[in-house]
Amino acid sequence: MTGVMVAPKIDSTDKDVPYITTPQHVVVRMLELADVSAGDVVYDLGSGDGRVPITAARQFGARGVGVEIDSGLVARARANAQEAGVADRATFRHADLFDVALDDATVVTLYLLPHINLRLRPKLLLELDPGDRVVSHDFDMAGWEPDRVVKMDRATLYLWTIPERILDTLKHE
Repeated sequence: MTGVMVAPKIDSTDKDVPYITTPQHVVVRMLELADVSAGDVVYDLGSGDGRVPITAARQFGARGVGVEIDSGLVARARANAQEAGVADRATFRHADLFDVALDDATVVTLYLLPHINLRLRPKLLLELDPGDRVVSHDFDMAGWEPDRVVKMDRATLYLWTIPERILDTLKHE
């Protein structure tokens, strides 16, 4: 993304999480932590202006999919992907993150709130395959021990790998 991203008009209807951008250096570290490569499909749930899927496509060669409930942010993300030259590998869906199938995702990134992460945990464990990775910016998933925790600047990143066997206690909020 060469230019300055323009802040879109934000439709806060039905939003459980406020729109706060993840700094670009944190985005890159999240993708590095998940060991993203060209063979990955990175879903960013609550994708905002699209910087995670765009960076996944542009810097890591992956396919990026953004899911965002705010139509203004989806439009901005699509424009940003076009400007970055990765619109063919970074796509954006105007949808509720709980309604999107994650079957083809190999990496899921999050910058949500603790109660949303907890609500999302059963979906992640059910729909992702063993070995798929989940990275969260700043918020953990109570009861699910992360594989790694990385502290940087004012951010904390959490990495989980979907296990072969899922404890029953993790399948519920």
